[in-house]
Amino acid sequence: MLKKAFQLLLKRENQFLKANKMPYRKWECVICGFIYDEEEGLPEEGIKPGTKFEDLSDDWVCPDCGVTKFDFEPLEE
Repeated sequence: MLKKAFQLLLKRENQFLKANKMPYRKWECVICGFIYDEEEGLPEEGIKPGTKFEDLSDDWVCPDCGVTKFDFEPLEE
């Protein structure tokens, strides 16, 4: 149930970003503070620049502390 709610949140977030011409976001791990920057990606992890957070696989984990992507929140800039 939490996974579906998160996926719905990501879908709405994506619609908002497209409507407001904000191409890339940054996401912060709520456990360790690691920042995933969609514009930069994580080339050292095989994630190309421009990869949206929602496009990361559901089994992707934080490279610093190992929690799932469901423990990330969008950064407000």
